[in-house]
Amino acid sequence: SSCSQCLSVSPDVMAARMIQQNLKRIGLVIPKANAPAANYLPFKRTGNLVYIAGQIPKNEQGELMTGKVGLEKGISMEHAQEAAKLCGVNIIAQMNAATNGDLTKVKSVVKLEGFVNATEDFRDHPKVLNHASDLLVEVFGAEVGAHSRFAVGAGSLPLDVTVEIGCIFEIED
Repeated sequence: SSCSQCLSVSPDVMAARMIQQNLKRIGLVIPKANAPAANYLPFKRTGNLVYIAGQIPKNEQGELMTGKVGLEKGISMEHAQEAAKLCGVNIIAQMNAATNGDLTKVKSVVKLEGFVNATEDFRDHPKVLNHASDLLVEVFGAEVGAHSRFAVGAGSLPLDVTVEIGCIFEIED
């Protein structure tokens, strides 16, 4: 017998609902993607991979999160972690632009590449990057959002930003 109330929902619709629910749950509205600051592309697709250029912690008002972590009078770990999370938001914004607003095309977050503006004796780069990693898993779910990564210290970063993160995604055809 057929059930008139039993509806089949496509996996794409389910994925879209999951992403939208996750964004709503964490209170994230995807901002407009930042334009590149020089002669490079904000993202580049080759085959089924999309390479997101390094994203900096720049909010929608154009304000930057700056400073070096690890100095006695430097910025706090919490500031650095929030900067990494904002980089993650900007990565999602670029991916949203790369998929013409359809984040369900993301099959996998492949790799995060993180740079932390830090003193030479700072050792907690992974703790800084965790906030970007956690955000991607929260938005895309554990299966799609889990990724490899590196987190390294840099003596300085452009515009004195605290963090810069690039990302590689795999998308559907």
